[in-house]
Parts: sequence; structure tokens; C-alpha cells
Amino acid sequence: MINNKKLVSMIFLVLLCLTACAPTEESISIKERKKTDKSVTFLFNFTSATLDPHTDDNYTAVRAGVGETLVKISNDLKIKPWIAEKWKTEDNGLTWIFTIRKNITFQNGKALDANAVKSSFQRTIDQSYAMKNALNIKEMKAKGHALTITLKEPMPKFPSELVHPNTAIIDVDVSNIAKKPIGTGPFKVLTFDQGNQVKLERYEHYWNGKVKLKNAIFAFNEDANARVAALQSGTADIIYRPPLESLGTLQTDPSDPSFKVSGVPSVRTHLLLYNQTNDALKDENVRKAIDTLLNRKEIVSSIMNNQAAAARGPFLPQFPFADNNANEQRGMPSAKKYLEKAGYQIKNDKPMKNGKPLSLSLVTYSSLPELPLIAQLIQSNAKELGITIKIHLVEDSDEYVMAKDDWDLALYSLITAPRGDASYYLSTNYLPDGGLNASRIDDDTLTKMIEQLNSTVDDAKRDQLAKQATALINEEMLTSSIVHPNIVVAYNQKVKNWTTNPSEYYMLTQHLDVTP
Repeated sequence: MINNKKLVSMIFLVLLCLTACAPTEESISIKERKKTDKSVTFLFNFTSATLDPHTDDNYTAVRAGVGETLVKISNDLKIKPWIAEKWKTEDNGLTWIFTIRKNITFQNGKALDANAVKSSFQRTIDQSYAMKNALNIKEMKAKGHALTITLKEPMPKFPSELVHPNTAIIDVDVSNIAKKPIGTGPFKVLTFDQGNQVKLERYEHYWNGKVKLKNAIFAFNEDANARVAALQSGTADIIYRPPLESLGTLQTDPSDPSFKVSGVPSVRTHLLLYNQTNDALKDENVRKAIDTLLNRKEIVSSIMNNQAAAARGPFLPQFPFADNNANEQRGMPSAKKYLEKAGYQIKNDKPMKNGKPLSLSLVTYSSLPELPLIAQLIQSNAKELGITIKIHLVEDSDEYVMAKDDWDLALYSLITAPRGDASYYLSTNYLPDGGLNASRIDDDTLTKMIEQLNSTVDDAKRDQLAKQATALINEEMLTSSIVHPNIVVAYNQKVKNWTTNPSEYYMLTQHLDVTP
């Protein structure tokens, strides 16, 4: 007979075996988690020194799916609700009432309401001079989920200003926003290695539905060839703006491609800026002389690999507010005529004025790899005319051109109409107090046009005013629009639901997925 002690021991061993062998709730969840633990590595072409969405010119928080704005821009460049479910104005754009969606939480679990949005906007205004001018807010009142914003003057298109990533809504009470902002998006920040990468994790309680990826890495590398190598080696799944000469290699076998390439027309324009604190460049004839040296067709074919369109102004020609009557005079003879109008004499194959040759500096940056190539082409063409241009590559071009006056020309790239409207670009780049007016432009006639545009309600009248302003910019050559580049993205074939948005604002989304 089995004694009681042995019986108890046997029963204990059987129970222990059953417990160990049975699939526990925890072990099942681990198996399921392995099936859904998908991740991607996205490699971007601009580095970020901060994740603070209110000060970051690279908009990393929004691009990486951490922060969201009240409204967003769709792929067809239409304004759509996002954190705000609706809005209205009852006085032609002086006062706006936004209804904030309910049941949204920040990534720390804190509930989002109108007061949180108000606090975030106040921080944006305090942190960003450009956004303070663009938003033009006089007063904000929050009650429940209703936010009332009163402006200093009517702005009929005010909601479109709130598409800007610098208006992303974050919890302002957290301690280290620069390294770990808390937003409402599908991904929350795990770690930020400044200038290198952001590690992200799915926010399980995201308000807008299931987030397909468990983890993501938003990495930075300004070397275009290194981005391609990372894609080919498998250390990156998606790369932004591969060098255009690499596209043939990435698309060698269309029937069974390892990689896919997406290219769509962007609302970005590559521009040549003229610093009008330079005495020579204050003369529009000198600016026109330099513009005539820009062979846009050659730039499109030889530098852009036909992934761009020649620009006739800052806006894509299909926009109703674009003026496409650009200066048609090209080449050396036209350039010499403009220089003669500006008082220059050609001596020993050099344009001279008051005994001094025309010598200029040009700053640009390499994170858009085509820009230094365009700069070299400008330099070469200018040399034929006897103009000396010295090229300087800088890391932070935004800060450089805004803070310094020791440059004459800047080869630059700007998103000119990300919301399908001309007002933001014209206001920030051409008004005397514009937050991005690097050229120091102060033109009374243009200022009046832009101010009238900003206070006009009727869409047809707005388009006409914007077209007149653009025509004046082209006529006086306040800036030279060169090309509208395509947005080109290459990615591994296992990546699913990638969408290339023309605004360049939304990259890591809740829908992005990968096959196992």
C-alpha cells in the first residue's frame, strides 16, 4: 500500500507536470506577441539634434509618428481633421472654435482635452518665432473639448496653418521634451541618440485603431550612398531620397524586385536665395544675370535623372495660384546685358564695377545630394562669365542663412505649398518679419499683396492675389526657383502600406507593415 506521504508526493508531481506542460496564458501571449512583433528601420536624409516638435526644423516627431497636429494634409493636398474632429468660424476668420476628439490620450496615459492643446500651442508660440508670427494668436480659451482661438486679425485659412508639424500637440508637463516628447501618435519614443536614431515602440492605446508595427527605428544618415548600402545590406528597410543615379540598380528586375521605388511630385522647390544685404545683389539686374546662368533643363536631365520638373516659380504649375511666366532670357548674352544694366563693364573677361570684380559666396548642404552638384554647375557657368563663386557646405543651413550675413547666395530647398495654399510660404519667406526670410527681403508692394491675401476670404480672390505676388517675385527675381524635385523613396519588398505623401510630413504611420 502506498502510504499517505507517498500519495501526497505523487499527486504533487503529477500536478507539477501538468502545470509545467500546459500552455499558460503567459506563454500563449508570448507566442502571439512573436507573431506580431514586427519592426522596420527607416533611414532619413536629415539629422535631428532634438525631438522637440516645436523647435525641430526636421519635423522628426511628426514624421516618426510620435506627434500629431489638429489637422493634417491628405495625399491630394486637402485639409482633413486629425486631433480636431471639426472647426468653425463665425466672423470671417477672426475667431475659430475647434472641437477636440474625445477618448484620446497622450502616450503616458494622460487624457487629452482642449486645455492640453492650449498649453501645447502656447509653448509653440513661446519657443518658435516663426510660428508665433504664422499663427498670430491673440487669445485662447479652453473648455472641456472646445478650444476657442481669437486671432490678432482675420485669417480665413487659419486651419491650414495648424497642419505645420511645429504645431504638434504634446504634453508640456514632461521634463525632457527634447529627448522624449510625449505625443498622441501611434509610436512613443524609447530612446533618442542625437544625430543617429530614434528607437520607437507601438503605443498600445492609440486612439485611431491598431498599430501594425511593434517597433520602429527612425535613423539619420546624410550620406546618400550610405543609405543605399544600408538598404541593400538589410540594415535599413526604407530609405528616403536615395541618390538618383542608384535607381537603375535598385530596379534591375521589375518582374521580381528585391526593392521597390516610389517617386511622386513633391510640393518642394529647390531655390537660389539672394542675400539682399549684399550691395551687388540689391540690384535686380545682377540677380537676373545670375538666374540666366541656371540651365534648368540640364539640371533636370543630368543631375536630377529626370526625377524633377523645371520650375517657373516657387509653386507647382498645377496650383491655381501659381504664376508660370518666368524669365525666358537665358545664357551668356542675356547675362552680360543684365550686368551692363547694373553698371558693370566687362574687362579682361571679368565684370567690373568701381574697379572691383564680381565675386560671390554660395552656401548649401549635402543632405540633399543634388544641391552641391547644382552649386557646381552654377559655379562653372558663372566662371565663363568671369564671376567668381566660392561654394561653402554647411551642416545646419537653416540656422546659418538666418543667423549670418556672410553669404551671398544660398542653394536651398523648401516645401512651398504643403497645405495647398500659398499664404504660409509667402508670409514666412517674403514679409519683412517673416520667420524664414533669410534673404532679408523688404518690398513694400509685395508686402501689401501678401497682407491683403492673408485677410481675404474668397478662394478665387486669394488665388489671384497669390498669383500676383508670385509674378512680382519672378519679375524682380527676389528668388530663383530652379526645379520641383520628385520625392523618391526606396524600400524592401517586404514593406507594406508605405505611402509617399507629397507634403513630406507623414512617414511612420499606424498602417505601415511588413511581411514576416
